Amino acid sequence: MTTTVEKPRTGSVPSGAARTGPARARRRPRGDRTHLLFLLPAVALFTLCITLPAAVGIFYSFTDSIGFGEFDFVGLNNYQVLFSDPGILHAYGFTLGFSLCTVLVVNVVALALALGLTSAIRARTALRTIFVVPMVVSQIIIAYVFQFVFTNPLPALAQTLGIGPLEQSILVNPDLAWISIVLVTAWQAIPQAMLIYTAGLLTVPKDLYEASSIDGATPRRQLTTITLPLISGFVLINMIVGFKDFLGAYDIIVGLTDGGPGTATRSITMAIFSGFQNGDYAYQMANATIFFLITLTIALVQLRLTRGKARV
Repeated sequence: MTTTVEKPRTGSVPSGAARTGPARARRRPRGDRTHLLFLLPAVALFTLCITLPAAVGIFYSFTDSIGFGEFDFVGLNNYQVLFSDPGILHAYGFTLGFSLCTVLVVNVVALALALGLTSAIRARTALRTIFVVPMVVSQIIIAYVFQFVFTNPLPALAQTLGIGPLEQSILVNPDLAWISIVLVTAWQAIPQAMLIYTAGLLTVPKDLYEASSIDGATPRRQLTTITLPLISGFVLINMIVGFKDFLGAYDIIVGLTDGGPGTATRSITMAIFSGFQNGDYAYQMANATIFFLITLTIALVQLRLTRGKARV
């Protein structure tokens, strides 16, 4: 028996290959075009409202502009004066010190509250709701409420109890005014950090605590050897994000002390805004550019350190 094998015709292409050929591969899927179409408005708004104004501000930082009218280029003169201005250097020192103190207070208290609210206690759901309330209140309203507290009820209570340093409002004391800002800012920021810690604690397997209890581990030992290592990513996120947010503190400081007494509690953002009002537009644009580079560096460090650290 003779078997004949039919050779494929020259130039013929299998039907499957026609669907996966180079021409087909070069086509962009319709879904990708739809995603780009929805992304375009957000990119346009971000460019018009954020990127373009930032670029214009950086341009004016190399001029002597007062915000309108004619101007001349002065090169790096604004930056040279900036690094020798004692008022600006004090504002940077206060902002960095305030941010460090506040982020420590916030994270210690928030972690303690999260540990308590994830333990077997009664009414923990109601307590979570109560502790979250400061997060949804306007910062300026919080500042005015606490300004009244520090000015009237607290000094009166201190006089009754005979606490000398608090008999006068700490808001007018250059050495103590920063404490009020730290306390009020922390009171408003603790709920957000507490929620992040609560989410992190819920990811820790309960079996680890049971096994360590059988081995005789104390609650303190469990905290240092189990809890903190397993939620280290959440701790890192809270520390870096909180520090970056506190660098831009404005509303609470304005409502409490308005940068006073004198300039004792004047932050970088207050210095920038006040300069805009007093005709130092280009000079404060240079200040804003330096501040932007600092916050950008912190944001990049945050992305580098927190990538893949916390997964709920």
